[in-house]
Amino acid sequence: MHAMIADAAVFIAVLLLLVAAAGDVATRMVSNKLSILIALDGILLQSTAGAGLAPYGAALAVFVAGAICWRVGLMGGGDVKLLAAAALLVPAPLVPGLILSVALAGGILGLLYVGLRLLVGKPSVRRSRVLLWRLLRIEQYRISRGFSLPYASAIAAGAAFVLLEG
Repeated sequence: MHAMIADAAVFIAVLLLLVAAAGDVATRMVSNKLSILIALDGILLQSTAGAGLAPYGAALAVFVAGAICWRVGLMGGGDVKLLAAAALLVPAPLVPGLILSVALAGGILGLLYVGLRLLVGKPSVRRSRVLLWRLLRIEQYRISRGFSLPYASAIAAGAAFVLLEG
């Protein structure tokens, strides 16, 4: 029974992470409600695993480190809350792997956006795919104007990877 609840909680967590990532791409904001739902899902996962207090301490440490990054302008506040909530999804010993996975996904995201900037700037991109072209142009505009990357997508990818590979 615990395994079935844990599997359902993992499924729900991945869906919520995808919604958070999509929302961040669309609006460059992460909903507090989604972060809360992910945290509650993480609490459910930790309680079914009988994990004790270690995951909560690890999530608090992630939140404090993220808050420092937010304070100095390295992360958005929504990303900090989402990352701390995601830390509740995994056992405490896997939190460093979660952070590493998120950082790697963030690096890939950054490279993708650099490539996107170059791709959209070239006239060789076929305009027959109108919707795709519009999305690419919107993202190019955002990047060229100094908008932030939708880092929730990196958090979601890293967290989903660790959760599913765990």
